[in-house]
Amino acid sequence: MAEITVDVRGQTCPVPLVEMRKAVRKAAPGDIVVVLGTHPASKEEIPMAVEALRLNLLSDEGTDTDWTIRIQR
Repeated sequence: MAEITVDVRGQTCPVPLVEMRKAVRKAAPGDIVVVLGTHPASKEEIPMAVEALRLNLLSDEGTDTDWTIRIQR
């Protein structure tokens, strides 16, 4: 099992969501994708995308402007 970090701090929509999806596509089943961001809308969009993609949202922590989302493929 690997952990893939996607640092999109300072990026705005749609970059965080696009980069998260790229990382998930590269990840093997069971891998963890950690998304670090600062864009408030992306903090809401990414968990919705995780649910739509039927992935496992492990955690969604931090403030609207400094957050970490952990996803398991």
